[in-house]
Amino acid sequence: MSDDSWDIAPPPFNADAALQTMKRFARDQRVLAERSEGWMLGADVVLRLAMDGATVKVQLARRPARTPEWDAFTLRSATELRKVQDEIKRRLTRWKDDE
Repeated sequence: MSDDSWDIAPPPFNADAALQTMKRFARDQRVLAERSEGWMLGADVVLRLAMDGATVKVQLARRPARTPEWDAFTLRSATELRKVQDEIKRRLTRWKDDE
């Protein structure tokens, strides 16, 4: 068996497409409503998305509140995008269970 390495590079990260993917993902959650300042759960902003050069900045509330504490994520790859989507799903489930 040969010792060939699989030097397959991942596709380059497209921040604009990633931002659109995150917006579509948030819209598909059905409990988040898009407003000018971000995505709201009820009357509280829980998610903010912004472009920052070749990356996407994500702010996710630790828990819904009028002035929430934010966790910040920077998306630089498709892997990070999927991890943040999973985290959003976990938090939405946890917040729903806390109601």
